[in-house]
Amino acid sequence: MKVLVASALILVGSCATLRHSEKIEQLKESISYDNKSVVEKYLNTITTDELKLYVEEVSSEKYNGRMTGEEGHNEVCNYIRRYYDSLGIKPPKTHPDYFQKVPKSVLPDELNDSQNVIAYIEGSEFPDEYIYITAHSDHEGVKEGEIYPGADDNGSGTAAVFEMAEAFKKAVEDGNGPKRSIVFLHVTGEEVGLHGSRYYTNNPIFPIEDTVSTLNIDMIGRVDSRHKDNEDYVYVIGADRISTELHFVVQEANYNFVNLELDYEFNAENDHNRYYYRSDHYNFATKGIPVVFFFNGEHEDYTKPTDTADKINYPLLAKRTKLIFATAWYLANAPERLKPEII
Repeated sequence: MKVLVASALILVGSCATLRHSEKIEQLKESISYDNKSVVEKYLNTITTDELKLYVEEVSSEKYNGRMTGEEGHNEVCNYIRRYYDSLGIKPPKTHPDYFQKVPKSVLPDELNDSQNVIAYIEGSEFPDEYIYITAHSDHEGVKEGEIYPGADDNGSGTAAVFEMAEAFKKAVEDGNGPKRSIVFLHVTGEEVGLHGSRYYTNNPIFPIEDTVSTLNIDMIGRVDSRHKDNEDYVYVIGADRISTELHFVVQEANYNFVNLELDYEFNAENDHNRYYYRSDHYNFATKGIPVVFFFNGEHEDYTKPTDTADKINYPLLAKRTKLIFATAWYLANAPERLKPEII
């Protein structure tokens, strides 16, 4: 009798495993780019020269390290909104100056009022479904008389969002605009505790339940010590925590367009660095939204005054930006909305 029971359990387990495998294969097969040449056209608008221009500007000493609530950061936020205005990418109707005020009351005691900067492109078929591309705009400010420029942290992410916004805008002008809306969100207060993204997700401008996914960028312009012998990589964190489909979308985007090494070292549940909890995607994840965090890892200039624009690897920054753009393109144009489920 015991043998028969054990055999039955083995059989049931095998069937369950098979069914799971079939679901995974069906999911993978459902993710494809039918218009690769169109995607490549806009990927090619992402250039090292423009990325360099934006990183150099954002990390310029004139902004005094972009400390949350201080004049230098306020000036960077003005630069960001002027950029979107110059492209003709509009602000939310409820926030015509592109700014969502983040009040002093939700920030650490010593800080002043700050702001998130929001621009968006309305979707052509599903305008009430939103893909977020996020990066924080603040940094460490001035410490003991030294300016912390934050070229990688997070000038690289800011520049990447700029280039993707321009690429999507050009697609709109050509009649290839996204089916779902794309929100370009530059959050404040990341360095002092993820306060800008927390404020946004608690006070969303677009309904949080209509958010399809958030692609967060924080430091994608350098190479860490683990990859000195292979610079063509990026850490991918969190894509499989809420949506198995998102995990495979990133892989399909990578396979079709850039062929980077997708490193999941820091995606482990027991990762002692806890990066999944340490950047702005996390506040979206707490709302049940599928997220993915793109990151290059820490390096010798991390949170130091030596994190300067001349040390950014611009060809690599361009590759990583293209990966994120291709991921966003798929999510925005897929026939069905991304499913927040684990298979």
